[in-house]
Amino acid sequence: MNQQEGLYLYCIIRSSSPVSFGHFGIGGRGDEVTTVGYDGLSAVFSRAPLVKYEASRENMIAHEMVIETVMKGYSVLPLRFATVVESESDVMELLKEKHDRFTEGLDFVEGKVELGIKAIAKKDIVFDDILQNYEEVRKLKKKIEGMPHDQAYYEHIEIGKKVEEALELEKEKYRKAILDALGSVALEIKENNCFGDRMIVNAAFFVDAKRESEFDSRVNELADQYGDKIIFKYVGGLPPYSFVNLSL
Repeated sequence: MNQQEGLYLYCIIRSSSPVSFGHFGIGGRGDEVTTVGYDGLSAVFSRAPLVKYEASRENMIAHEMVIETVMKGYSVLPLRFATVVESESDVMELLKEKHDRFTEGLDFVEGKVELGIKAIAKKDIVFDDILQNYEEVRKLKKKIEGMPHDQAYYEHIEIGKKVEEALELEKEKYRKAILDALGSVALEIKENNCFGDRMIVNAAFFVDAKRESEFDSRVNELADQYGDKIIFKYVGGLPPYSFVNLSL
C-alpha cells in the first residue's frame, strides 16, 4: 500500500515569489526544499510521506539543516519538528489565517540571532577551590586522612554532603558572573536544564546581529578569566529555536 504524500513544513519566511533551496528534504529521498506563499509570506516545505516523524537524530539533523540553510538568506520563524500538512492549499489557508501572527513573529526575529553557551566546571580545579575556600570541608578531610575507610564511614558521608553544598554555591557564583557578563549584550536569555554535577550554565541568548561580535568578545573575556576552572562551549548564529515556538 502506497503511503499518502504530504508537505513537511520547516519555517516561515518573507518572500513574495517561489524560492528553491536545493534537494535535501527530510526523509533522505532528495526532495526539493521550496516554498509556497501568500501575501508576502512563504512557508518552506518539502514533499514527504504523511506519517508521524520520530525525533531521531537523522530526522532532527535534516530538519535543522533546512532551517539553517534558509537562514543564510532570510529571517526565519522555525516551526516545530514534525509539522506536516496534506496539501499546498492547507499551507495557503494557514498563511492566510495566521498572517498577522507570522508577520509579528518575523518582525520580532528580524536582524537577530540565537547564541548558545554551555559552561562546565573542571572537576579537579573546582574541588581544590572548595578545599581552599571552605574551612569545614578542609577540616573534615584532614580529620579522615589516614583513617581506614570503614572507621570513617560517617565522616565520608558528611564530607560528601558538604562538598555537594559547596559545589552548588560555587556553581551559582560562576553562573551569576557569566550571565551578568553576557546578559547585558542580549535582548533575552533562556536558561535550559543543566546536566550532570559540573554544568554551570546551559543557556540561549537572543542577540541583535549587530552586537554578535561584542558578544563574542565577552565570551572570550570569560574564557580568559575562568579558563583554568571552566570549559566554555559556544555555538553561534542559530535560528531562534529557544525564543520562537510555533506549534500549528
